[in-house]
Amino acid sequence: MSDNMLFFDPQVFSMLLTQLPQDAHQALLIGRLWMPGLGPFVVAVTPEDVLDLSALAATCSDLLELDAAAQRVKAFIATGQARPLADTSAVLANSEETGRDTRLPWFLAPCDLQAIKAAGVTFVASMLERVIEEQARGDASRAEAVRQAVVAVIGDNLRSVVPGSPEAAQLKTVLLAQGMWSQYLEVGIGPDAEIFTKAQPMSAVGTGALIGLHPASQWNNPEPEIVLAANSRGEVVGASLGNDVNLRDFEGRSALLLGKAKDNNASCAIGPFIRLFDEHFCLDDVRQCDLSLKVQGPEGFVMQGSSALGQISRDPLDLVAQAMGPYHQYPDGMLLFLGTMFAPTQDRHGPGQGFTHVVGDVVSVSTPLLGTLSNQVTTSDLAPPWVYGTSALMRDLAKRGLLA
Repeated sequence: MSDNMLFFDPQVFSMLLTQLPQDAHQALLIGRLWMPGLGPFVVAVTPEDVLDLSALAATCSDLLELDAAAQRVKAFIATGQARPLADTSAVLANSEETGRDTRLPWFLAPCDLQAIKAAGVTFVASMLERVIEEQARGDASRAEAVRQAVVAVIGDNLRSVVPGSPEAAQLKTVLLAQGMWSQYLEVGIGPDAEIFTKAQPMSAVGTGALIGLHPASQWNNPEPEIVLAANSRGEVVGASLGNDVNLRDFEGRSALLLGKAKDNNASCAIGPFIRLFDEHFCLDDVRQCDLSLKVQGPEGFVMQGSSALGQISRDPLDLVAQAMGPYHQYPDGMLLFLGTMFAPTQDRHGPGQGFTHVVGDVVSVSTPLLGTLSNQVTTSDLAPPWVYGTSALMRDLAKRGLLA
């Protein structure tokens, strides 16, 4: 047993029930555990135990590269080779960054060396909000008036339009004639999806961690999303939850500020775990997922919303094919955010002001088959800096004798 072993505490069992999938006893969950003094461990997570998979795969990327990865993990566990490292409920409790005991283990984002990519404007609701951001030039106070004007011209039901279809091309012609075409409509209903780099490998934060907003942003929001895990062969082998923290004012000022709007310290949260596809969970389950979002503010503000993946305008496999293929190879695999239909418009600071975060917000993204990803909001300059990268990981794996 490790000196860092955590033991079950009944007082934190309620946290376990809300963060794991509702069918956790049959879910094959892969995570990463920070072991103080040793570094990250690739683990399998059950409702009771965190199990060490290091002897099977040194990194999450390596594990997802295995042929029949789910079956290999199950066999490894069944033969008793996966030694227990800690109690799951206790590690979940210690993953809350604001009260963490750094002498004890906690969960990291479940990915490591994989590229972290995102698809944008994949739902009608978010597509309209992007058009509104563009028309408002990043000014939240103008959003409601612009929203009414845009919907009057475009309408609010483009769901029947198939991206890249002749009908979409005809709609583009009409909107161009009315002066209402937008770069967001181009990727929303045009033939090419928007695929961008959300964050660098090793930079994502996990459940319980602080998430960061650029301190200069005055208009921002969470984006609850399903995140697909694909190996280097383009095979989708599992799914997780993500929060694509978004700065609406930066991107609204200029699409060329997308990098500044999306990629800041602690601005990408993934977790709590990657659920591997097996006989209990598959891509069709992902296609039918309903995501729930809850934001609880320190002043008592509460916002709730939902996002149904069934309303996505492009199939998840089409998005994977546009992100990875003959033109883009990712030898360590890829995590792909699928986009969100959730676009918060609930007024927080006054009529017509819409929603924006305040420091201290607690954001929870959940769906029954993947569990709950929960994070508290701070600013990117105050969040713990990203200091543990690929070279540090390689050094720690070498010390543990896991590099060939």
